[in-house]
Amino acid sequence: MNPFLSPDFKINWSALTPDHIEADVTKAIALGKANIDAIKTISPEKATYENTFGAIEKATDDLDRAWGRVNHLDSVANSDALREALNKMLPIVSEFSSSISLDADLWRVLKSFAESAPTLSEVQQRYLDETVADFTAAGADLAPDAKKRMADLNAELAQVTQKFGENTLDSTNAWELFIDDEARLSGLPQSAKAAAAEDAKSKGKEGQFRFTQQFPSMYPVMQYAHDEELRKQVWEGSTTIGHGGEHDNSEIIWQILRLRQEKAQLLGFSNFADLTLQRRMARNGKTALTFTEDLHTKILTRFQQDTADLQAYKAEQTHSEPTPLEPWETAYWAEKRRKELYDLDDEALRPYFPVEQVMNGLFTLTSRLFGIEITPCEAEAWHEEVNFYEIHDQTSGDHLGSFYADWHPRESKRGGAWMNYLETGFPSPREPHLGLICGNMTKPTADKPALLTHNEVETIFHEFGHLLHHLLSEVPLKALAGVNVPWDFVELPSQIMENFCWDRDALNFFARHHQTGEPIPDALFEKMISARNYMSASGFMRQLSLGKLDLELHLQLDKYQGRDLDEVDREILADYKAPSASETPSITRRFGHLFSSPVGYAAGYYSYKWAEVLDADAFTRFRKEGVLNEETGRSFRKEILSQGNSRPVDESYRAFMNRAPDQDALLERSGLL
Repeated sequence: MNPFLSPDFKINWSALTPDHIEADVTKAIALGKANIDAIKTISPEKATYENTFGAIEKATDDLDRAWGRVNHLDSVANSDALREALNKMLPIVSEFSSSISLDADLWRVLKSFAESAPTLSEVQQRYLDETVADFTAAGADLAPDAKKRMADLNAELAQVTQKFGENTLDSTNAWELFIDDEARLSGLPQSAKAAAAEDAKSKGKEGQFRFTQQFPSMYPVMQYAHDEELRKQVWEGSTTIGHGGEHDNSEIIWQILRLRQEKAQLLGFSNFADLTLQRRMARNGKTALTFTEDLHTKILTRFQQDTADLQAYKAEQTHSEPTPLEPWETAYWAEKRRKELYDLDDEALRPYFPVEQVMNGLFTLTSRLFGIEITPCEAEAWHEEVNFYEIHDQTSGDHLGSFYADWHPRESKRGGAWMNYLETGFPSPREPHLGLICGNMTKPTADKPALLTHNEVETIFHEFGHLLHHLLSEVPLKALAGVNVPWDFVELPSQIMENFCWDRDALNFFARHHQTGEPIPDALFEKMISARNYMSASGFMRQLSLGKLDLELHLQLDKYQGRDLDEVDREILADYKAPSASETPSITRRFGHLFSSPVGYAAGYYSYKWAEVLDADAFTRFRKEGVLNEETGRSFRKEILSQGNSRPVDESYRAFMNRAPDQDALLERSGLL
């Protein structure tokens, strides 16, 4: 019995226990080696697409399935036993994975076939070209000693980035704050207090209130609590994530950066950014940095005005002189000013966003736009809170795919929100895809369902956009299907979905009061729209700052390495951050996007803004033709969601928009033009 290798579409999660990991992953590696060895025996005269590139595409299916499940469970059901088993197998999996593209005999067979210029279908030729580029970028043409060093680098990166993620999770879970004086919670929404009370009760401290560094727990304190000392305590707690003590990530970050830089230089690149971006839309680090800095220049004056306005507001309210705010003051005073300017409280919107209703409305909306049907279905999952759904095509009735949804925080679950895939099917004959979406949203309480903030609703729509990109793929090759696109394009399907959270007609599908069923009142909706771009330059600049920090570290490591991480952060982001009364530690120590996997968003965080340019521009077609226009939705499904990486993604964008993207659409949507 090898449960991690089971091909059953509905996964038997209870059988996926840590004691099976070593045997199952070892068997999967053996199967992969046998498949690769078979390709290596192919002589040039007997080589075909099917027994060379077609075979390599499927060679590690068993390992991809088993290791993917292991890593998923590490994200949602972490335990000591699971962590131990994962870390034991991690170097072995890394070594095998690295060995594939560094195998001289395998590369000889593939390269020989590629150079013979056979006539292939367009998608086969695309896969051949992409695979050759993958092998080259991984070091297939390196000398033997350099190949050995490359394999060592890959193994080291896998281990040290895994440790970064563990430190982040452990330090997040290590911090908690119990409050026994309810008066200290003045200003906090009732929903936040109820959640904190239930959290404390679950820890055996009934009558108290427990706060953690999980976002739904800590952020309402930062935004609403009148008690400045409480906000300061929670903020100081956030500075312990990946910082100090046994879970400190400071040196790990420099280690990761050095390993990446050496990897780039081995392959003939001056820096890791140029290596990583060579086949993305930006092409190189300089282009990505120029993109970031150009947007920075365009919004800097508005950002500085946001900062000055907030300082002046606090000074007016406290009868003092305008000065830089403390880091635990910014969200609080920004929220007070927003409420005063627009008479809008985020909490007033919560009753209209119960999570199940949001999901059902999202399903109705996307079914109409993209010609699909989404229904709940019974299936075992990794936790009792997880739901399972099926997607069928409205016209053919085909089962396109299924997915799990896991929305609430747990101590065994990593922070943030994400989408992932577990199986990639085929369009003909139809095999369904299997995916998942996870988040850390507001939890239900004893007397109320999980009522979300509007921002949490946007997050659900965002992750569902990623999911649709996978589940609606019509690409006949797994490696080119769904979200396997250049990283600076992958956020287009997700971010465009957020636009529907601001449209009145779209909102009516899912934004209804959980008790009365009434839609959001017109007056409240108008306030919501009016406040949409409140301090938008500040939010815009925060995204740019994260991209700038990422690119600078990966473009100019020699300039920064070995120095104090916080000093480097301040130097790079001198005019990307508002002045602060107290120095703040660098976010890099908990920046999992950059450092919790060997590549991830490293040198690619700019892609959120890059794709935001694409999504703002692409949504202008929806606005022009009708936000709920089925023809427009079907076109987006056909030209973007179904295509994956079967053709260059700029071609897919042009096919939908009939032109290149226009950057001004994003600035206009943000109220910055």
